Amino acid sequence: MATFATDLILHSNSPELTQAIGRALGHVAEPGLVVALIGPLGAGKTQFVRGVAEGLDVPDSRIVSSPTFVLIQEYEGRLPIFHFDTYRLTDADQFLKLGPEEYFEGSGVCLVEWADRVLEHLPPDNLNIQFVIESTSSRVITIRATGPRSFRLLERFDRGQFEIRSPG
Repeated sequence: MATFATDLILHSNSPELTQAIGRALGHVAEPGLVVALIGPLGAGKTQFVRGVAEGLDVPDSRIVSSPTFVLIQEYEGRLPIFHFDTYRLTDADQFLKLGPEEYFEGSGVCLVEWADRVLEHLPPDNLNIQFVIESTSSRVITIRATGPRSFRLLERFDRGQFEIRSPG
């Protein structure tokens, strides 16, 4: 049995670069993509989503904000974007009440902030993106493909424009 887990480790030293990494992902995104965004407050998750929105041709990415108080926001672009935020949920089962399966199986791209709180409810084939704060302006962004679809998408991601770090 083939394994698809692979890591791409990128370094960002600015919100603009974090947004550019998201934009590159948006350019290669396809219907049904689920992206699990994991990291502490202020790590750049929403900035990354703003970049994905640009890559998916959302007319004004400034409308992208953290959906913490509404739990899900939708944006129209080349593909619809469904932006979930599970920060305020008290347990993972509350996530199921949002009906995420319908979104996951739809024609859009799903981005789930604080996904570590609901991993058991995400499709097994997703892009798992970890944000680690190194300093005030430095982030390490690790993108992991967990199945054949996400692996193919990660292969199309334009690695040439970003500083890539080796694991370890």
